[in-house]
Amino acid sequence: MRVGVLTGGGDCPGLNAVIRAIVRRGVPEYGFEFLGFRDGWRGPLEAETRTLDIPAVRGLLPRGGTILGSSRTNPFAIEDGVGRIRKNLQSLGVDALVAIGGEDTLGVASELHEKGVKVIGVPKTIDNDLSGTDYTFGFDTAVGIATEAIDRLHTTAESHHRALIVEVMGRHAGWIALHSGMAGGANAILIPEVQFDIQQVCSWVESRFRLDYAPIIVVSEGAMPQGGENVLLAGGTDEFGHARLGGIGDWLAREIETRTGKEARTTVLGHVQRGGTPSARDRWLATRFGLHAVDAVAAGQWGHMTALRGTDITMVPLREATEQLKLVDPSLYAEAAVFFG
Repeated sequence: MRVGVLTGGGDCPGLNAVIRAIVRRGVPEYGFEFLGFRDGWRGPLEAETRTLDIPAVRGLLPRGGTILGSSRTNPFAIEDGVGRIRKNLQSLGVDALVAIGGEDTLGVASELHEKGVKVIGVPKTIDNDLSGTDYTFGFDTAVGIATEAIDRLHTTAESHHRALIVEVMGRHAGWIALHSGMAGGANAILIPEVQFDIQQVCSWVESRFRLDYAPIIVVSEGAMPQGGENVLLAGGTDEFGHARLGGIGDWLAREIETRTGKEARTTVLGHVQRGGTPSARDRWLATRFGLHAVDAVAAGQWGHMTALRGTDITMVPLREATEQLKLVDPSLYAEAAVFFG
C-alpha cells in the first residue's frame, strides 16, 4: 500500500516526530510505501511530493517545524479542488492519506472522507482546542516557552516598576494563557472564553503596585473586553475565513497607562511559541500518535483520528473531533482567578 502524508495549518513542535513514527513503523512492520505531500493540502492539489523512507526520517525526533512544509490551503475554496485531489492521488498510486493538522486541516480530511477518500487524521495544535482528545502535541512546548518568558519578565518588570503584558496565541481558546499564566504566577489571565472588565484589570494592576511588586498580565490574542470586539492586526481572512488577530496586548498597555498612570509594555510571543525543539512530552505524544495512525491505516479505520484519552490512545471519528472546539471551562478559569491581583 502507498500512503500519502501531509502536515497542514500552523507548524507545530512534534510534527516531524509523527512523520518519523509513521515511517519507522509502517515500512518494516506493514511493508507500506510513503509519499510526503508538500505544504499541506497544496501538495495533493498540485501533486507536489517527496519520498518518505527510513533514511529520510533519521534525526527528526528533536527537530521543530515540519520537513514537509505547511500551508492554510483549503481545497474546498478552490474550483474542483476535490476532483484534482482524487485525480492526483490516483495518478500517484496513493491508496490512503494521513493528514496531520488542526481544526481546519482535519475538517478538510473529514469532508474528503465523506466523499470517498481514505483518510486517517492526527491532531496537532499548540492551542489544544480540538475536541475528542485530551491533549494535542505542540501544546506542552508552547506552554513551556510562554512560561519561561513570563518568568524572565517578572524580574525586568520589578526592576523598572512597569506593568508587563504577555500576549500569547489562542484565537478562540485560552488554554495556553491559562496554563502558562498559572505556571508563571501572572496577576491576571485574560482568555477568549470570558470577556474581561478593563477597570477590574486596572484595579489588579494598582493592587500589585501597592504591594511594591510589578504586575504581569497574560492575554490570549483572541481575548475581548466586555462589549468589545477582537483587535485585528490586519484586514482580510485566510482560505478558511479566519481574520488575523493580534494587538490586544498593545491595546491593554494603552488602557492601563491611561487609567492608572503606570507605565505598561507589551511582549508578543507570536510564532516563538510554535518554533524550536519539541518538549519530551510532545515527542512522546507525537510518536504514539504516529504509531497508532499507521495501525489505523492497516486496520482500515478510515475517517478516524488518533486521540489521547487519559493515558490511552484511541480512535475517534473525524466528524466528532472537528464539529466543535474544546474551550476552557469557566469553572476551571475561576480556579485561576483566586490568584489574580
